[in-house]
Amino acid sequence: MSFYRSSESRRFLKPLKMGRRRSKRKPPPKQKAIMPLETQFNCPFCNHEKSCEVKMDRQRNTGRITCRVCLEDFQTAINYLSEPVDVYSDWIDACETANQ
Repeated sequence: MSFYRSSESRRFLKPLKMGRRRSKRKPPPKQKAIMPLETQFNCPFCNHEKSCEVKMDRQRNTGRITCRVCLEDFQTAINYLSEPVDVYSDWIDACETANQ
C-alpha cells in the first residue's frame, strides 16, 4: 500500500487509493448424485443373484443377512458406521475361515 504525504503536515500520512479489477466469481460446483448402497447381494451358498437381504438393527447393534432361496442366515455385531455391505463382507469372511 502506497502512501503520500499531505502538503499541510509531515506527520499525517494518507493512503493512496487505486482502483482494482473486480474478481470474477466461479460458478458453484455441480453436486454429484449420491448412489445408495445395495442391500441385496448374491448368495455364496446357492449362487442366486440378489437373493440375500440385509437388515440392520441399530437398537441392538446387530446386522442380519438371510437368503430367500436357501434360507441361510448370518448375524454379526455392527456399530453406528456400519453399512449393509459390511455385514455381507463379514459373512463372506466367516465363510472363508470356515472353509480353511
